[in-house]
Amino acid sequence: MRAFLAIDLVPELKASMEALIRQVRAGARGTKWVEPQGMHLTLKFLGWISEDGAASVESGIREIVGNRPPFRIRLRGTGTFPPGWKKNARVLWVGIDEDPGLMSLQKDMETALEKLDFAPEDRPFHPHLTLGRVKTPEGLDRILANLEKHRDADFGDMPVSSITLFESVLGRSGAEYKPLAEVPLS
Repeated sequence: MRAFLAIDLVPELKASMEALIRQVRAGARGTKWVEPQGMHLTLKFLGWISEDGAASVESGIREIVGNRPPFRIRLRGTGTFPPGWKKNARVLWVGIDEDPGLMSLQKDMETALEKLDFAPEDRPFHPHLTLGRVKTPEGLDRILANLEKHRDADFGDMPVSSITLFESVLGRSGAEYKPLAEVPLS
């Protein structure tokens, strides 16, 4: 199965992100937008793993997460990957403040997963929610102009009380995310 670890968004923030997408998309057709039910903060993409591998990941994450207090994340600002608001943008996102609890958790998860033979990320962790992936430049200028209007916007915050191990099932209409395990923070 194809799997990843993430923080699922509360329904209120999913609704807020859905409203933002409606404002930003402006009828442009060259971008694949994320559905609200699929919005999450990815902490680690695991790739293809077996059921035994999923059980090992869950066990390893329980050790890390079990002794951590809940924390909050705040959604703030918009941007693109690569950065710079240019026509070569491939990913459109909403930023997440680099809360010390979040950053420490992600770093410790990365270390623990490396011990389970998952390759470490070769890029620094940049917490964000993907809003859309640019497939063609059709209408991109308009999308970027609309997205840039929200560059400094505060979209709200939420408590983080668990980490979820998701399975990503690829289908014709895109990926469907199925929770395999939810690991609570202490």
